[in-house]
Amino acid sequence: MTDVYWLEQTEANVPAGDGWLSESEAVRLNGMHVPKRRADWRLGRWTAKRALAACLKLPGDTPALRRLEILPAPSGAPEVFLADQPSGVRISLSHRAGTAVCSVAVSDAALGCDLELIESRSYAFTADYFTTEEQVLVSRSSVADRPRLIALIWSAKESALKALQTGLRLDTRCVAVRPGDAPRDWSRDAWHPLEVRYSGGQSFQGWWRHTGDFLLTLVAAPPPSLPIQLW
Repeated sequence: MTDVYWLEQTEANVPAGDGWLSESEAVRLNGMHVPKRRADWRLGRWTAKRALAACLKLPGDTPALRRLEILPAPSGAPEVFLADQPSGVRISLSHRAGTAVCSVAVSDAALGCDLELIESRSYAFTADYFTTEEQVLVSRSSVADRPRLIALIWSAKESALKALQTGLRLDTRCVAVRPGDAPRDWSRDAWHPLEVRYSGGQSFQGWWRHTGDFLLTLVAAPPPSLPIQLW
């Protein structure tokens, strides 16, 4: 089993100044001119650095956070460097509506996480992005359960595609999501199991939870143990 850690932060947690960014990260931020993009990027970087500092047992002060650098790999996936050297740590990031989540594996595990709002989506959305089996699962669900189920399937697909380091460059129907328990057993603020199978042969085990208006999914290979929250 893979130990996976996670941390959630909001825009209110992010400092006003940028001294905690590395030099190259500050340059990248200065090249962003759309306020929302800047805010989302800063929130994601702050969340990741706080999570990494906790997992790597580093101080959470400005100099330590500046030494942690998150750069995009050729695939676009985030890579972590500590004092200009590869850290050997895998992370996955997601943000939505002023909230961000970072998952961390202190190993070379394939890892992906995704945060989604639970909201109404049209039939056309499921027809375009879900497998036939997933569409049947949605059609058989109750009206009350449907928005959460759709958010779960979509989020788990995003998590798996991040673990594959492809993102949405692949057809979302090439990954098939199977919740591990029935809707009647879905309680809020608790982790529930899931599985995602990739048509290329790889499979991911994972977890999901519903808190407030958000649904969070996390998948990994080797399979993750119950996610460990960082504070």
